[in-house]
Amino acid sequence: MQHDACEPRSFDDGPANDARRTLMQQAACVAGAWAASGMLPTLAGDAQRHPRSLLVHPNGQPVSAKQVKAGEPLLFNYPFVASPVFLLALDGAVRDTELVTEAKQHYAAPAGVGAGRRIVAFSAICAHKLMYPTPALSFIGVRRGGAGEPAQVIHCCGDNSRYDPARGASVIAGPAPQPLAAILLEWDAGRDQLHAVGTRGGEMFPAFFEKYAFRLETELGRRWRDAVGETTVVKPASAYSRQWQSCGA
Repeated sequence: MQHDACEPRSFDDGPANDARRTLMQQAACVAGAWAASGMLPTLAGDAQRHPRSLLVHPNGQPVSAKQVKAGEPLLFNYPFVASPVFLLALDGAVRDTELVTEAKQHYAAPAGVGAGRRIVAFSAICAHKLMYPTPALSFIGVRRGGAGEPAQVIHCCGDNSRYDPARGASVIAGPAPQPLAAILLEWDAGRDQLHAVGTRGGEMFPAFFEKYAFRLETELGRRWRDAVGETTVVKPASAYSRQWQSCGA
């Protein structure tokens, strides 16, 4: 008699092996069901792959990693036309950091890239109230750290959440429930060029799109939800937003 592939079956070599095989078979069937539906779940620890995009200046020339200077925050949009990203060079090499999302999923924020492994990138969407840099004004930005803080801090004035970019944009103060999502960068050492290739950590894009849909379309046009293309433009913070709200430490 033929059995359905996901129908539990008995074996002749003992109850322990029987139970183990049944559990393995059921797990395989659950995975098969997810795959068939096209809805395989993504774990925060996995790299969430998005289109590979070369970082370029507004004139179309590739950004050189050596042009990213410590203490001079830059911004680009990735992985969507409407989702802003901080690009930073820190004072020293950045190691990967084990972190946890609000959903208690563990992941490793990536190490820095470039010659000194100092360059990192993080989503510029605050993990608390989803504040982000707009063309007119930004309440979330990068500043020098105060007493007892890291050298550079990503600080959201809207809720006073602060993140440490040297440790995967982990939360160091304020109500933010999780770190900023890390943007995965690839460095072409021969050409000294940078590509964005994906994210890792707790993505906030669905909630961000739902909250700001009307504003984003007004600011960016009908393509605001599209994935970025083969290139994405990098701008200094002062050129990305006309005004940056300052806030106390």
